Amino acid sequence: MAVEVVLLTPAMVAFFLLVVAFGRYVAVQGDIDAAARDAARQASLQANAGAARSAAYAVIASSLDDHTHCGSPGVGGTWGAGGEVTITLNCRVDYSGLGLIGVPGSVGIDTTSAAPLDPYRSYE
Repeated sequence: MAVEVVLLTPAMVAFFLLVVAFGRYVAVQGDIDAAARDAARQASLQANAGAARSAAYAVIASSLDDHTHCGSPGVGGTWGAGGEVTITLNCRVDYSGLGLIGVPGSVGIDTTSAAPLDPYRSYE
């Protein structure tokens, strides 16, 4: 019995760490998608491109926690009635502490979200 426990324990620990790694990836992917979606929506409600950029940055900063490492968000699109605002985020999932199972230190996640601008509103 002791031999089986000694042989199976490393496999069980590796499996548990792999589940943790997948869980981190899925959680960060969901957070990043939600932040991009919310930022695009908030930016689409602004009157000009400068205010839209500021609103998008504020939403992204408040949505993501300190453990999510993202580069500078891209805010683009066609600014004007009937156009759209596009938010692009490039982030990394930190796998530090999970090196035992051969997972790299971090993995990149990219996401893009767009929101339409009101076709009947005047924009600056």
